[in-house]
Amino acid sequence: MEDRQQRCSRRKFLASAAALTLAGGVSAQSAEPQGSLPLSRTRPAKPSNQGRKPLAVLTTVYRPLSHAYHIAGRFMHGYARGGQLHVPKQYIHSLYVDQTPENDLSGDVARKFGVRVSRRSSKASMSHGVEDALTTDGKLAVEGVLLIAEHGNYPRNEAGQILYPRLELMEEIANVFRKTGQSVPVFNDKHLSFTFDRAKKMLAWSRELKFPMMAGSSLPVTWRTPSLELPLESPIEDALVAGYGPIEVYGFHALESLHVMLERRKCGESGVKAVTCLRGKDVWKAGDDGRWSWDLLEAALSRSETVNPGDIRDNVGSMSVYNYRETPALAFLIEYRDGTRGTVLLLNGHVLDFTFAGKLRGESKPASCLFHLPPPPGARFFDGQVANLEKFFETGKSPYPVERTLLTTGILDAAMRSNQLRGVRVETPELDVRYTAPADSGFLRGNIADF
Repeated sequence: MEDRQQRCSRRKFLASAAALTLAGGVSAQSAEPQGSLPLSRTRPAKPSNQGRKPLAVLTTVYRPLSHAYHIAGRFMHGYARGGQLHVPKQYIHSLYVDQTPENDLSGDVARKFGVRVSRRSSKASMSHGVEDALTTDGKLAVEGVLLIAEHGNYPRNEAGQILYPRLELMEEIANVFRKTGQSVPVFNDKHLSFTFDRAKKMLAWSRELKFPMMAGSSLPVTWRTPSLELPLESPIEDALVAGYGPIEVYGFHALESLHVMLERRKCGESGVKAVTCLRGKDVWKAGDDGRWSWDLLEAALSRSETVNPGDIRDNVGSMSVYNYRETPALAFLIEYRDGTRGTVLLLNGHVLDFTFAGKLRGESKPASCLFHLPPPPGARFFDGQVANLEKFFETGKSPYPVERTLLTTGILDAAMRSNQLRGVRVETPELDVRYTAPADSGFLRGNIADF
C-alpha cells in the first residue's frame, strides 16, 4: 500500500487530498444553529446560559483584541457559522485576570454577562484568584478551563523569551484539582511554556490527575487557500513555511502551521534531532548553500496575498509594516529524526501572511497553500479554534494531539537558544516526541462569506 502510494501520479495524489478535504473539517454547511436567536452583525441579542456548560477563563489580560477577548468572547456572544448565529454549548462562568491595564474589560464582562471575576492584587494572590474562579463552596463549579496566557506586561529572559505564567497558572489548576478531588478538561492557548522542561511538567500534571489537555495556535485550523489536506502517510521530504512577525510570538504560529502539515508524513511524527536559527545575510547564504529550498519558498509565496514586489533580500528588514518593525530575515532550520527537513522563514517587509509549501517524493510540483487570517477587529481565524474547543469540552478528547504543541514548544525553545548563541546548531535529544496525526486536522472549510 505504501509503495503504491509513493508511485501514484500527481493526479491521483491531488484527488486523494481533495477527497479528504471534502470529508472532514469544520464547514459552513455542517454547522447547526442553536436556539432561536437571529444572526445579527450590528445589534446581537445576548444568548442565554440555560442548558450550557460553565467554563472558567484564566488569563493574563482581558483587554480589547487580546486572545482572551477573541476566544472567550465567542463563548459569550456566539459567532457566525453557516449563516446562522452559532451559540456554543458552553458559556463563561468565571474569569481570573492576572493583570488589569487601563483598557481592562473584565469589569464590563462581569456587568454585561454576569461573569464572576477574580483579579490578582496585593491582597489576592494568583492561587486565591484561580481557586475562586474554579470553585464554589470547595467544589469545582466549572466543566472546563481556558488557560489563555498571552499579552500583558511580563519580563523576558536572556534568550528573549516572554515569561508568561502558563506553568504557574497550570500548577494552580492542578492544585485545585488535587484539593477538590475533581478535574475537568483544560485548554492552553499557544505554546505550553517558554522552555521544553516546563512544558513537560504541564503535561505530567495532566497525566497524573487524568484530565484531558488541548493546546496550540489558531493557525492550524483556520481556512486554507486552496483547501489543502495532505493525506496521511504522505511521502513528504522537505517543507517550508514563510511568515512574518516577532521571533517567538509569531515563530510559534509558523511552527504549528508547519507541523499540521508535516505530521501527516509517512510513519507520522518521530521527533527532532537539531535546530538552528539564522539571522540576516546568513539566511540567504543558507538558501544558496541548499540548507533550505528557494524552490519551496517560491511555491509558498505563490499563495501569498501580501507578497511585496522586488528582491526579497532588499525588502526584508528594510521597512516597518503596520506595527512590525524592521527586522532582519530569520530562519529556523529543523532536522527531523527520520531525515525530513523543515524550514520556517520570518520575512518582515516582504510578506504579511503565512504560507506553506512541501516537496513530496515523486511529485514535480510542491503542494502549497495560504493560511487565511481575516484581520482584526474580528480576527475570524479564532472561529476555527473555538469550534474545535467546543468539540474538546463536549467530548473530553482533544481533536488533535497535544504532543504537537509539546514538540513545537520544544523546537521554539531550541530556536530561541540558537538565536541567543548567534546561529549555533542546537542538538535536541529531548525532542524524542512521537505521535500520529488525526485523519482530519479540523481546519475551516468553505467560503468565509458563507459563515
